[in-house]
Amino acid sequence: MLPKGDDPVYAKWSRPLTRCWLFAGVGAADLNIMLQCLNPVVKEYKKDECVTVAGETFSGVGVVLNGTVLVTKEDVAGRRVVLSVLGEGDLFGEMVAFSQEKNWPATVIAQQVCTVMFLPPEKIIGSCPHQCASHRLLIHNMLRIVSDKALRLNKQVMYLAMKSIREKVATLLLEEYRRAGTATFMLPLKRHELADFLNVARPSLSRELGRMKAEGIIDFHRSTVKILNLEKLKQMVE
Repeated sequence: MLPKGDDPVYAKWSRPLTRCWLFAGVGAADLNIMLQCLNPVVKEYKKDECVTVAGETFSGVGVVLNGTVLVTKEDVAGRRVVLSVLGEGDLFGEMVAFSQEKNWPATVIAQQVCTVMFLPPEKIIGSCPHQCASHRLLIHNMLRIVSDKALRLNKQVMYLAMKSIREKVATLLLEEYRRAGTATFMLPLKRHELADFLNVARPSLSRELGRMKAEGIIDFHRSTVKILNLEKLKQMVE
């Protein structure tokens, strides 16, 4: 069980928990009471260690307390596809938490040393023994999170439907440009992870990035990208 709010161990996780959308609108004092009701389990993982394995028994909605994790899936050929990269305060497992499916649908891998909190779904939507007013916000927040996740999955399908590597790369770069609000930004994935996310071979991805650099469309160094010709990049996805 999580320590009480005045315990320094609990204070260690106050930032990621207050950043988590599941607890949006919940005050610090109410969060303390709520967590005692939820009775979560906190686990630590080493780099590249599996947090969950697809097909294994579902163990609760996960909240990343520190570090980053990769949500992955294998296609019929056994190739790994990265569905998303999650960091501090992000959730995973919410899509299966209230379904009839009782097994993890995807494998979650620690991208670095990380800590994860698991919340039992039945307590998220169940009645609160302490009658805390903020507990009802969990249902509202969870519905919003699941809806947003469904929209993001539609986006993943969009990438998979694109036939050319250039269109996939250009679309991703434009999305990161809009998110960052600047022409120079850091990619959220390493090169091999980016290739998995776009469902392309890493050598093919590297060649395409090299071509775009040679054409003066972008410049890059490791994970840092600078868009040099925004209009030409936009033309690639039209």
